[in-house]
Amino acid sequence: MGYLVREKDRAPAVTTRVPVDESLPRACVIGAGSSGIAAAKHLYLAGIPFDCFEKGHEVGGNWVFDNSNGQSACYDSLEINTSCPRMAYSDFPMPADYPPYARHDQVAAYFEQYVDHFGFRDTITFGTTVEHVSRTADGRWDVRIAGPNGTETRTYDAVLVANGHHWDARWPEPAYPGTFDGEQMHAHDYRSRDQLAGRDVVVVGAGNSAMDISVESSYVARTTTWSVRRTEWVLRKFFLGKPSDQGLLPPGWVPWPVTALRLRIGALSAGSMTKYGLPAPTHKPGQSHPVQSERIRERLAAKAVTAKPAIERLDGDRVVFVDGTSAAADLVVWATGYRVSFPFLDPELVSVEGNELPLWKRTVHPDLPGLYFLGLLQPLGAVMPLAEAQSAWIAETLTGGYVPPADSVVRRQMRAEHERDTRQFYPSPRHTLEVDFDHYLWDLERERKKGRARASS
Repeated sequence: MGYLVREKDRAPAVTTRVPVDESLPRACVIGAGSSGIAAAKHLYLAGIPFDCFEKGHEVGGNWVFDNSNGQSACYDSLEINTSCPRMAYSDFPMPADYPPYARHDQVAAYFEQYVDHFGFRDTITFGTTVEHVSRTADGRWDVRIAGPNGTETRTYDAVLVANGHHWDARWPEPAYPGTFDGEQMHAHDYRSRDQLAGRDVVVVGAGNSAMDISVESSYVARTTTWSVRRTEWVLRKFFLGKPSDQGLLPPGWVPWPVTALRLRIGALSAGSMTKYGLPAPTHKPGQSHPVQSERIRERLAAKAVTAKPAIERLDGDRVVFVDGTSAAADLVVWATGYRVSFPFLDPELVSVEGNELPLWKRTVHPDLPGLYFLGLLQPLGAVMPLAEAQSAWIAETLTGGYVPPADSVVRRQMRAEHERDTRQFYPSPRHTLEVDFDHYLWDLERERKKGRARASS
């Protein structure tokens, strides 16, 4: 069956200090968001010597409202789009009194509890920025950090990159023609409906943030227009009274069409968006990252939100759309996604084009031994359990309990996985990271079992 975490699955709290084995490779974790703390926990429990550097002063990354690291896109009405049991780490369920879809402050509190439960808070160095990562002559990694005590460089055997991929705002490229007299902002800088009050707002984008902001705007703005270039299938968060991502979940080994069928059923049961003025999607459910909303249909039906197609041009105090209509606007909110970027890695070392970075199992760079990427995926579900599985795999590798296959096998699998994902999802920068949640967990666990066998042979 699929991945669900219940109260009985909680691991015992770690109350005594786990000893460090200095004979093991030394590692560096960049970031203490949801992926970084999963990595820190697994390295800590494995006795691996490591440092975890966090730019801000809190754990939780993107889920911390006004995070001191300055990179969070969290807004006051944000809640998760994956139900709590499907988002939780495998050995630490979310509190039983949380709602089916937790608020951002509850998620942030959950991450704090996770760190304290497993006792590794003192392994995280807060208020410290990783400025540069480079390879040494002997294949190790120099990491230059800047913190309260100045700048220094430390050398590591492994670097685990967990800096997230929802912080580097992507604006329309090229920019739309015309001029605009009003204000423009990216959804990354949206915090509350107060920013929208009394304005003529145009929200651009088809994802979850675009719908959330459109709904919030509809209550306080003078007018709210939602511009969608490519219509998505908008699922509901509940199906037959239960979170729609629970119920009968197929095992991870089933073929993709089975998972896609579940999404199609959900899309059909949610109903078409065409009656609200949106064009029909040009792809099938399951060929794009799912989006969910319980309120967007209600606000469209109430005519509090007006749906429009793609923008043709900006025109002073108006926005003109490709169907020839226009809308008054003094604020445009671009909910147009994010770039994958690593400001501490030279482009000559790691090149990301069109948000695409080829990796084995979305984790391992085959040309750069010792460099790992965590949470750099966009699952049909939450990132946290997948980052946790990646972390366990890396810890197992560093302790010698796992041995990878031959390089030729790694590269062959990378090509096959890329071709599979290209078939499953329509071409888009947002889909370069897309994976099937349950299949990914099943496939990675299968590889770990093979690697353990290789290590013991």
